Amino acid sequence: MGKLTAICISEKKGTQKAEIPEARLIEDFGIEGDAHAGKWHRQVSLLSLEKIEEFKRRGAEITYGAFGENLIIEGYDFRTLPVGTIVHVGEAVLEITQIGKECHSHCAIYKTMGDCIMPREGVFSVVKQGGWIRPGDPVEVILPDKDRPFTAAVITLSDRAASGEYEDKSGPLICEILKKDGYRVIETMILPDGEQPLKTQLMRLADQRQVNVIFTTGGTGFSMRDVTPEATAAVCDRMAPGIAEAMRYYSLQITPRAMLSRQTAGIRKQTLIVNLPGSPKACREDLDFILPSLRHGLGILRGTDTD
Repeated sequence: MGKLTAICISEKKGTQKAEIPEARLIEDFGIEGDAHAGKWHRQVSLLSLEKIEEFKRRGAEITYGAFGENLIIEGYDFRTLPVGTIVHVGEAVLEITQIGKECHSHCAIYKTMGDCIMPREGVFSVVKQGGWIRPGDPVEVILPDKDRPFTAAVITLSDRAASGEYEDKSGPLICEILKKDGYRVIETMILPDGEQPLKTQLMRLADQRQVNVIFTTGGTGFSMRDVTPEATAAVCDRMAPGIAEAMRYYSLQITPRAMLSRQTAGIRKQTLIVNLPGSPKACREDLDFILPSLRHGLGILRGTDTD
């Protein structure tokens, strides 16, 4: 059992958070009065008291809220908890949605100390149940249910769709199929063709959001801008060639042009990444073929199934 040490908010983004004596958490929104509350996956940030104290022992003169954290909690190392963990704080219930964050512009602490713990030690959550919280409230952590739905993200790669010249039909179709099959689609996006933006998003979704499976659509052909397989291979720790081979084999029974698809699949940490073609029809055919077998592999990656 842990304990809530402090609550911090900022009324404007870009300003340091300040400690407050109590707060009301609003379901699916965040802390009332906090500038970072809203309809997104980073409504409330959490940081371990022990990590702050350890940082202070290095000579840092900091106050609560200096790292941009909302809740300082004693008794848990949040960095070690998986996404999906439930956190009971006072009357409220939170669900961890992201571990760590990318630091786009170094804060004042980093400029003084040469380091900041929030990007690697802080976690983010959504409010599942609202209520009042106060320093001293007990905090209880419940690990995710092993039978919880798998999470998915869908990324469309298309210069024309990203510029608004073309309607993305493959991405929404993939989401529809996944939801009917019981997946929780937690993020969708459209990116222009190219390696770096895709690599950045694949790493973020795998490392910080710990998505079980990421499906890309588009960028698997012969065009010079079709580099989705290269971006995928660059971020993966291990490749899963059987998935791409199986999809090509199945598609070859429908059209000989399937031999021209360069789609691949691989694993980054505990996330599977699968390239699908750009055609909605081909996406449906491939998903209908691989989804029944995919669950076992995802369960092994998540640690809830065995070989």
